[in-house]
Amino acid sequence: MKCTTWETLDEGRLLLVKLNRPKANVLDAEMIGELIEGFGTKVGKHIRAIILSHTGPHFSFGASVPEHTRENAPAMLKTFHGLFKKIHQISVPVLAVVQGQCLGGGLELASFCHLMFAHPEAKFGQPEVVLGVFPPMASLTLNIKAPALADEINLTGRSFTAQEFQAAGLVQVIDESPEEVAIAYAKKHFSPKSALSLRHAVRASRWRFDDALQNLLPQLETQYLEELMSTADANEGINSFLEKRKPDWKDE
Repeated sequence: MKCTTWETLDEGRLLLVKLNRPKANVLDAEMIGELIEGFGTKVGKHIRAIILSHTGPHFSFGASVPEHTRENAPAMLKTFHGLFKKIHQISVPVLAVVQGQCLGGGLELASFCHLMFAHPEAKFGQPEVVLGVFPPMASLTLNIKAPALADEINLTGRSFTAQEFQAAGLVQVIDESPEEVAIAYAKKHFSPKSALSLRHAVRASRWRFDDALQNLLPQLETQYLEELMSTADANEGINSFLEKRKPDWKDE
């Protein structure tokens, strides 16, 4: 089974993409690779907007924890961050549809999208700190899009409601049928417009992300790989999760 599905809508003006490995929809290297390839080959010049949704009850439990181990982390970060660079490069509005849990790398992906549509019972969180690490992309994206809430999201690892995210400006619409609403929204607000003009509008609107991806993200990657992953606690956090036990922090 493919990790993702791709379907054109509205006479080829819209693209519906779904994470397709329920129930967790883990963003492992295989799924990320499919997304990068699809965004590179399936987004033709007539696409006005992309709806990023999911099959199953949850958007995503996040990136693959086994791929976060010290030996795998460099390749994991390069591949994962390549997905965000690809989304930024295509400059097409992306509408995230979230039901159920949206955690870790899943929240990094959803919050990087331009708009978010959520079910009333959706839950969001960046629990990386609970594992002794931190989310590089969320450290940038959330401070750009929701600075008032970014520290609490990234530093506590707690779960947030759709209503809290809407108050912070991270969720635009809450509805019992978020995918249907997102598609209707895209048809109304994006389909009638010039695809070329929309690309320029996206580039102009996201100028802060240029510096974040080109200059700040490499600094955080270095901090993560060369500083954090050389510590005992970062490796203990990942290993304790994989071994299904409580971490034994050494504070070193």
